Amino acid sequence: QVQLVESGGGLVPAGGSLRLSCAASTRTFSSYSMGWFREAPGKEREFVAMITSGIPRTYLVDSVKGRFTISRDNAKNTVYLQMNSLKPEDTAVYFCAARTAPGGTYSYAWSYDYWGQGTQVTVSS
Repeated sequence: QVQLVESGGGLVPAGGSLRLSCAASTRTFSSYSMGWFREAPGKEREFVAMITSGIPRTYLVDSVKGRFTISRDNAKNTVYLQMNSLKPEDTAVYFCAARTAPGGTYSYAWSYDYWGQGTQVTVSS
């Protein structure tokens, strides 16, 4: 069982920045691909970003490319989501997730094995 704990959410004005962190309680953190999803009120959970295990490759949804960056520190068992130039439409609860499955299903929530409890990000206009 892997526990994931997100932190770093908050209220920021449009154009501001936040860095989300997700700490994992596992000694095999480096073997997991890690993803970030978000869920806005009344909407389905949406893929935001993913970073692979091993030699890290990153994938981001088009709406955040150029603004968000995903990274990981395996020594700290932590994955980060740096969010710059935030927009009101980025407002959501952000979840981190871990998976062992390989392949191209990384944008699907069902392909992840473990989830955090989420952290609220609110961007004011």
